[in-house]
Amino acid sequence: MPSPSATSPRIASSPANWSTRSVSTTDVSLSRLLRHGWQLPPVLIAACVLIPIASLAASALSGSPAHWTHLASHVLPEALSNTLVLLLAVGVIVTLLGTVTAWLVTAYDFPGRRILSWALLLPLAVPSYIIAFSYVDLMHPLGPIQGTLRAILGIDSPRGLRLPDIRSLTGCILVLGFVLYPYVYLTTRIMFQTQAASLIEAARMLGARPLTVFARVALPLARPAIAVGVSLALLEAMNDIGASEFLGVQTVTVAIYSTWISRSDLPGAAQIALVMLVLVLALIMLERHGRRRQRFATARRAQPLRPIRLGRRAGLLALLVCLLPVILGFVAPALHLLHETVKRLQHELPSRQLLDSFINTLQVSALATALTVACGLLVAWAGRGAWRSGAAPSAGLAGRFASLGYAIPGTVLAIGLLAPLVAVDHALSGLLGQWSDRAPQLILMGSMGGLVIVYMLRFMAIAVGGIESGLERIPRSLDHAAATLGERPGGLLRRIHLPQLWPAIAAAALLVFVDTMKELPATLLLRPLNFDTLATWLYAEAARGTYEEGAIAALGIVLAGLLPVILLARVNRSAP
Repeated sequence: MPSPSATSPRIASSPANWSTRSVSTTDVSLSRLLRHGWQLPPVLIAACVLIPIASLAASALSGSPAHWTHLASHVLPEALSNTLVLLLAVGVIVTLLGTVTAWLVTAYDFPGRRILSWALLLPLAVPSYIIAFSYVDLMHPLGPIQGTLRAILGIDSPRGLRLPDIRSLTGCILVLGFVLYPYVYLTTRIMFQTQAASLIEAARMLGARPLTVFARVALPLARPAIAVGVSLALLEAMNDIGASEFLGVQTVTVAIYSTWISRSDLPGAAQIALVMLVLVLALIMLERHGRRRQRFATARRAQPLRPIRLGRRAGLLALLVCLLPVILGFVAPALHLLHETVKRLQHELPSRQLLDSFINTLQVSALATALTVACGLLVAWAGRGAWRSGAAPSAGLAGRFASLGYAIPGTVLAIGLLAPLVAVDHALSGLLGQWSDRAPQLILMGSMGGLVIVYMLRFMAIAVGGIESGLERIPRSLDHAAATLGERPGGLLRRIHLPQLWPAIAAAALLVFVDTMKELPATLLLRPLNFDTLATWLYAEAARGTYEEGAIAALGIVLAGLLPVILLARVNRSAP
C-alpha cells in the first residue's frame, strides 16, 4: 500500500485542483484585461480611420485600365493644374495676410488694434462656400456693388461698366485667400506673443529698422508657426467643393464629386480621390520638411513683446491693412446675408423644407458631437497612460492614427467609406433577416448613421487635441496617488479626471458641433435620400440659381460659426 507522501502529488494534480488552477488563471487573465483594456479603444478607432483608406485603394485598383487612361487624358490635367495653381496662389495670399496682420497687431499700437486683434479671426466663422455664395450675388452685373458704382459714375446701362467676373479661377483664389488667412494669423500671432522678446528688443536697441527687425528676426522665428498655418489653410482649400463649383473652377475635389454623382463611377471617383490623397500627403511632408531643423531656446521667464505706438499716418495705414481682410472676408458677406434674410422674412416665412433642414442639422450634429467627444475622450485618456505604469506605445501610436481623419479631405473620406458602409448594411440586414421577414436593407446609408460616422472620423483630431490639452493641466501626482490607494481606472476617470476636464470637453464639443454643421463635401456624398442640412440646402439653392432661402441657411451657419471664433479670440487674448 503506497504511503501518503507518494499519493500527495496525485492529490495535487487531481481534477478539483485543476479547476482551482483554471479559475485562478482566468482571474489573472481577467485582471490583466481590465488593467490594459483602455488600450483597446484607440486601436479600434484608429482601425476605423484606416479602413476608408484601404477601401479607397481597393476601389481604385478595381477599375479597368481604361478608367486610368480616360482620367489621365480628359479629367486630371485640368483638375490638377487648377488645383496646383489654386494652392500656390492661396498659399501666397494667406501667408502675406496672416503674417503681416499678426505682426502689426502684436508689435505696434494703433487705433482699433484691440478690436482688430480678435476681429481678424471672424472669417473663420464663415465657410468658403458661403463667401462664394455671397460674392456671386454681390458681384453680379445687376448686384449692389456694380449698381452702386454705376450710380456714382452716372452710368445707366450695365454694359457701360462691367467688372471682371467673379466666376473664375482668380475669383476663387481671392475668395479662399480672404477666408483662410486666419489659420496663419492665429498660429503666427501666438508665436509672436509667446516667443522671447529679448532678441527683438536687442535688435531695436542696436538701431535696426522696423522692416529689418521683422524680416531678419521675427519672421525666421515664426517660420514653424507659418508653416503649420499655411498647411492647415491649404488642406481646407483642397477640401473645398462649394466655392470651387459655385465659381466654375474644376478642381480635384469637384472632379471626384461629379464623377461619382453624375456618372455613378465609384472606381473612377476612387482613383481621383487617391490622387488627391497623394497631394495631401505631399503637403504634410512639405510642411514637416520646411521646419525639420528649427530649434529654439527661450528664456525661462520670457516677457511678451511690448508694442510700439505708431504715428498718425503709420497708424492709419496699419489700421487699413488690418481692416481690409476683415471687411472682405466677413463684414461684407455677413451684412449682405443679413440684408437678404430680413428682406425675405418681411414677405414670407421660411418654408417647411428649410425648417426640416435646420432640425436635421441639429440632430446629426448633436449625435456626431456626442460620439466624437466620447471616442476622443477614450483616445486621449488612453494616450495619457495615467493608469499604473504609463502609456503603452500602442495607445500613443493609435491615437496618432485616430487623428489622421482631419488631414483627409471630406470627399476622400466619404468615397472611402462607401464600400465599407454598404458591406456593414448587408451584414446587418442579413442578421436581422433571421428574425424578421422585413429586415431593412440600408441601415447606415439610409439613415443619419453614415453621416455620423464620417463626421466622427473627420473631426476626431479636434476632440482628441482639446481633451489632451485639458489632461495636461491635471498633475500626474493625482493619478499616482489614486493608484496607490487602489483606485480602478474607471474610478480614476470618473472621480478625478472628468470633474476637471469639463471645460476642455465643452470647448471640444463646441468646435466639433460647429464643424459638423459647416461640413459640405462629405454630407453631399453620404446623405440619405430626401435629407438636407443647412449646408446642402444652401448648395442646392446656389446650384439652382435661386437665392431666396439660401441666405437664411447661410446666415444660420454663420451665426453658429461665431461661437468657436469667440472662444478662439478669448484663448488668443490670454496667450501671453
